[in-house]
Amino acid sequence: MPEASPSTHGIPAGEAEASRASREAVSGAQGETLIGPEGVRYTPEPLPEVPPPPPDVDPHRDRYTELNLARLKEQGFVTADASRNPVSEEFRMIKRPLLANAFGQGADLVRNGNLVMVTSARSGEGKTFTAINLAISIAMEMDKTVLLVDADVGRSRVHEILGTPMGPGLIDLLLDRDLDVGDVMIKTNIPKLRVIPMGRYHPHSNELLASRDMERLAQELAQRYPDRMVIFDSPPLLLTSEAVVLAGLLGQIVFVVESSRTLQGAVKDALSMLDTSKPIGLVLNKMRNPFGGRYAGYGYGYGYGYHYHHDEPAAQGPAA
Repeated sequence: MPEASPSTHGIPAGEAEASRASREAVSGAQGETLIGPEGVRYTPEPLPEVPPPPPDVDPHRDRYTELNLARLKEQGFVTADASRNPVSEEFRMIKRPLLANAFGQGADLVRNGNLVMVTSARSGEGKTFTAINLAISIAMEMDKTVLLVDADVGRSRVHEILGTPMGPGLIDLLLDRDLDVGDVMIKTNIPKLRVIPMGRYHPHSNELLASRDMERLAQELAQRYPDRMVIFDSPPLLLTSEAVVLAGLLGQIVFVVESSRTLQGAVKDALSMLDTSKPIGLVLNKMRNPFGGRYAGYGYGYGYGYHYHHDEPAAQGPAA
């Protein structure tokens, strides 16, 4: 039997050679001077190489997506290579109590504390922006891996923002018991960030969030990955009753409130639906102070903790 040809990042050697030859045909050999239109001589710039996946990615087995970190940074998201700024500093503050509740020492540990729900009263308040930023910020920790789950099955946006495939994902995992979590998990070029997208469309997607299969999956994620934070971008509480059932399965809740837009009555109605024995962190989003700067706040329980800044807000970004 002939030996299998070697491959590069999952691309057969023959295809890699053909690609290289094609690139040289377009750009010329390195340093070669070419003649362009109207006889103008020029030395072409080499085309950029596609960056290789991280060392822990098996191109034959793992699903992998190269996130556009430059674009995410432009949109206001935390990135691992970004210098300290108000956004990254605020999410450092937000993640500390979550990590302490999940992995701290003593009797204060929260049951299923590594499962965190990010939600809001209604859509468009910055919930998805907060969930993604929180996941990336935690992934920057030295010893923590993060799994971001797109559970907002009625208005999925994680795959649009991150550029990951929409499926297979969470819905497929709930419908097909032969699927394993690893089958739908996507690794990224942020080494400690994994993503489970929403998956295929299903007419009863919201009902699936309240199913026994979702309960089983939540327990599996809590017990199979006890050292991993799992962030659920979840449906708004006032739009679907299944979101409240999902909240009951997860250990901690981050509730996003958009300043000057979310009605106080909506906040009270949504919070009244939650189990108040669980840690409930509130993120006050897109806040402006009287001096022209903007800020956001974070606190536990039914109060707010404010952290003032004079430039960008911690949770300013796409309303999702």
